[in-house]
Amino acid sequence: MNTTPLPFGTRPTADDDRSTLHGDCLRCHALCCTALGFERSADFAVDKPAGTPCPQLATDHRCTIHDALRARGYRGCTVYDCFGAGQIVSAATADRHPGRARTAFPRVQHLHEMLWHLHDAAHRTYDPDTAADARALTEEIHTAVTAVTAVTTGTTPNRTEPDIPDLHARVRALLRGVSDEIRGSYPPIDEDRPRLAAGVDLAGADLRHRRVYAADLRGACLIGADLRGCDLTDADLLGADLRDARIDDADLSRALYVTSPQIGAARGNRCTRLPADIPPPSHFR
Repeated sequence: MNTTPLPFGTRPTADDDRSTLHGDCLRCHALCCTALGFERSADFAVDKPAGTPCPQLATDHRCTIHDALRARGYRGCTVYDCFGAGQIVSAATADRHPGRARTAFPRVQHLHEMLWHLHDAAHRTYDPDTAADARALTEEIHTAVTAVTAVTTGTTPNRTEPDIPDLHARVRALLRGVSDEIRGSYPPIDEDRPRLAAGVDLAGADLRHRRVYAADLRGACLIGADLRGCDLTDADLLGADLRDARIDDADLSRALYVTSPQIGAARGNRCTRLPADIPPPSHFR
């Protein structure tokens, strides 16, 4: 898969693939390793406050343990994806304004994650008007990204800041509508326990014999859930927590709103079917 970003200032559209919405560490000034903070846990070996460099970071913005992150206790780093925000902010600032870049980075990441999901919605909806709305929102978000990066460089300090919460609310509503539209073509799921619903706690649940395709699992806790061999076609997985979920031999190739971080946090194998633009993690064997 080609993950080379477009030249700075070029706008991919909802018709393009999502290859530019993956992080490219070689074109980034290690923004995730400095801007973000984390606490010592099963995912991170140490505490690191936001805005401080990771202790494993070299002066050339490269990770000194990149090839052994999981073995050294940094599993969270292997799961993380900035959705291409790192290279965009780095290209805009060229390392001249590190403080501003660290501030802009999470905002651009948020906007890029919206772009990721809008692409899904634009291509999955049956309604041409909804697809047009998704493309219009895509353009608004690209404009917002340009505004955030322009302020970051300090060249246009009076430029109007984008209303990211408003954009988020409108994107969320559109994604919800597309999900309801697609899943509405299926018969209702039975109410057998554990119940399948948005936000439900299914941690550790064995779902292998449940009908999970077209299920609304938005925001569901699926930590350690057993989904081996399951068909998740048209299941809404927006924001679902898939940490350590077993997805060996499962089919997520047509699931709604799946991201690389979700897949990276799960446990699968070479027979796990994924969306075409999400590469299998290295730990899927």
